[in-house]
Amino acid sequence: MIRILQLAGLAFFLSSFGNAAPRPNILLIVSEDNGPELGCYGEPSVKTPNLDRLASKGVLFERAYVPQAGCSQSRAAFLTGLYPHQNGQIGLATWKFRLYHESTPNLVRSLKSAGYRTGLIGKLHINPSSAFPFDFKKISSANFSRKSFKIYASSANEFITASDKPFFLSINYPDAHRPFLTQVKGIPKNPLTADDVKPLAYFGLDSAELRQQTADYYNCMSRLDSQIGDLLSALKKSGKLDNTLIVYLGDHGADMLRGKRTSYEGGTRIPLIISWPAKIPSNTRRSHLVSTLDLLPTFLDAAEAKPIPKLPGLNLFPVLKNPRSNWRTHLFTEYHLHSAHNFFPQRTVRNDRFKLIHNLLPDTINPGYQFTLEKFFPGLPSVVEASPEPVRSAYQRMKKPPEFELYDLNDDPHEFTNLANNSAHQKTLTDLKTTLHTWRTETKDPLLKEKNLTHLKSEINASFQNGKPEKSKLSLSYPDYFFKN
Repeated sequence: MIRILQLAGLAFFLSSFGNAAPRPNILLIVSEDNGPELGCYGEPSVKTPNLDRLASKGVLFERAYVPQAGCSQSRAAFLTGLYPHQNGQIGLATWKFRLYHESTPNLVRSLKSAGYRTGLIGKLHINPSSAFPFDFKKISSANFSRKSFKIYASSANEFITASDKPFFLSINYPDAHRPFLTQVKGIPKNPLTADDVKPLAYFGLDSAELRQQTADYYNCMSRLDSQIGDLLSALKKSGKLDNTLIVYLGDHGADMLRGKRTSYEGGTRIPLIISWPAKIPSNTRRSHLVSTLDLLPTFLDAAEAKPIPKLPGLNLFPVLKNPRSNWRTHLFTEYHLHSAHNFFPQRTVRNDRFKLIHNLLPDTINPGYQFTLEKFFPGLPSVVEASPEPVRSAYQRMKKPPEFELYDLNDDPHEFTNLANNSAHQKTLTDLKTTLHTWRTETKDPLLKEKNLTHLKSEINASFQNGKPEKSKLSLSYPDYFFKN
């Protein structure tokens, strides 16, 4: 069915737009550690006029997801078109996790073969970097100190104007990664304070600490928006705006409790805006279940490049043009770990209404919970303890999850009430379990084999010294044993 939809998308695209038009430039804008907390997504406290304007000129996806809420894992997924368990980048590149194969087909190689110039501004964060042979590279560091901003737009302008050949440019900004910097070089001009905001809704909690962190996160988003404004101004001045396919996304949700490094909505749901002034509708919203895995087949279609076979993602062009297009009914995400501090593998499926999380190490302490509390929220345990139900139980469940968590995202969008043991929802639970297992089987999930899970856990545990992992002690061989019989 997926293959049929991909071919249908290609046929629709070609029939609608024809082959005579010049191939588009492709601009992929990626921000760090932020969910859909933007003005155009209904967050009134955040000032994001440039992204709001981009949404008004394109299509905003209300239910867009990354396959895993981690930096390296998310980026490797949208550049290879594969789930992390399929491509091998299951954890951070800075912690030695890597693609199974350097030769893995990917977007950069495919577009170069199709005659595109390829550029990267900002971090790649995937191992090995040699798998992605960009023609142009600037700002290889993550730049979390935000030492320079103007270089992003000026580097983009240098690349964009260097040739009339079609280009693919991936530009990766540091905001809103921690540390949450209230103001940098006067940006934003009028930063928010704790008195201006309420905590993110998926906390389910309120405290001065949470309000201040939320305010500073929003300040990062406003600063990000100003940088994107500079980029889009440079693109417009180049004269190439109308025939540029622009995609903006966050690499995963905010680095908050119940956000980044989790399988909750706060971690996997992201902003996704697509604009192509010459070709797709403006000021449009779509509620389809979409994944960043869908970007690679969409880009290759637009570039008239050779498709990569057997990808799990779908071409987005049918739904960009027609909201009634046939589309997926289920969407899948996963989690393994970020750094060695927080190994707690999960597999997740959602349909239009319900979401199932399968915890592969049930009834054990989730190390990611304590990691995030100690690192970023030292005052939160007392707030959690004093919170009402069902919020208090939700945090207890996050600390020591059961095997299955089932949530009604219509009635409980922030996932506070687990319905897995509710007799009224057993058919839904069974159906989603079956769908999830089928997906894991079809995508050859290596953690279906208990021995692989045990082996990987032992490798990670071996890196711990005095209760904490040491990168120098981490020795990983999972690419060698995951797919052995």
